[in-house]
Amino acid sequence: MTTFGYFLSSEEHGPKELVRQAKAAERAGFEALWISDHFHPWLDEQGQAPFVWSVIGALAEATSLPITTAVTCPLVRTHPVIIAHAAATSAALTGGRFRLGVGTGEALNEHVVDSRWPPLAERLDMLEEAVEIMRELFTGKLVTHRGRHYNVDTARLYTLPDEPAPILMSGFGEKSTELAGRIADGYITTMPDADAVKRYRDAGGAGKPVCGGLKACYAADEATARKTVHRLWPTQGIKGEASQLLPLPRHFEQLAEMVSEDDAVGGSPVGPDPETHVQAIRQYVDAGFDEVYVSQIGQDQDAFFDFYAREVLPRVR
Repeated sequence: MTTFGYFLSSEEHGPKELVRQAKAAERAGFEALWISDHFHPWLDEQGQAPFVWSVIGALAEATSLPITTAVTCPLVRTHPVIIAHAAATSAALTGGRFRLGVGTGEALNEHVVDSRWPPLAERLDMLEEAVEIMRELFTGKLVTHRGRHYNVDTARLYTLPDEPAPILMSGFGEKSTELAGRIADGYITTMPDADAVKRYRDAGGAGKPVCGGLKACYAADEATARKTVHRLWPTQGIKGEASQLLPLPRHFEQLAEMVSEDDAVGGSPVGPDPETHVQAIRQYVDAGFDEVYVSQIGQDQDAFFDFYAREVLPRVR
């Protein structure tokens, strides 16, 4: 049976508002939470980027829902030892309701400590080593590691959950999806791609959760929703590798000037017709996803939760 969750956008909302939304999502009938992990938003217009680990601490007490980072990059900005420490504490604090979603990241967030941005093949290799280190630390043993990308000197985690936090991995291309199948406890993506689901499961992910996320925009009329998406998430219409390579929000703003409203909206369900939202979600269900997370674009969060509680979640279930 598919789980339907809410995707908290750290790029759009401050920490207190994210906690408020999490509580509203639980009341509306959402069953789990995703939360994005950013140092910078994609655009200045989005306006926020709180420290995700502080927010997770507040979420642990504010709701009873499972929480997954979507996703954290344990490669450059933050050493995998520190991510392991944060994840273990989060899992202990939530009583096992935390999962660590990881990926190869974006220069937008990672360049703040090192202007060199490794190519994808190197980042995949770094991620594999980082996951190995974090799993070893989750055992509670003393860890020393001398690797191609990371060194760890006699580190031990003392605060641990009863069970190690599962590590899920984001993947889009063939290589990253196959690596996720090999090393991760679950798969994260934002496209309803049945071929990617099959590739992940064939690579070793059979029986593990496949999780998808999409952005929506409920509004009283479709035109208003479309304008909101175009204003806040024109980056949805930027194709190719730019999202991984550009270092500053202003660079995305420059590209966004060339993105039409149609391209920004893309496949996002917008407006007040519940069937539009239902059909977008069903694409993920039909593609074989076990969990689907929806994020409301813009400030009209309460109306969205009311709409989904009344009109959308009962239909998709």
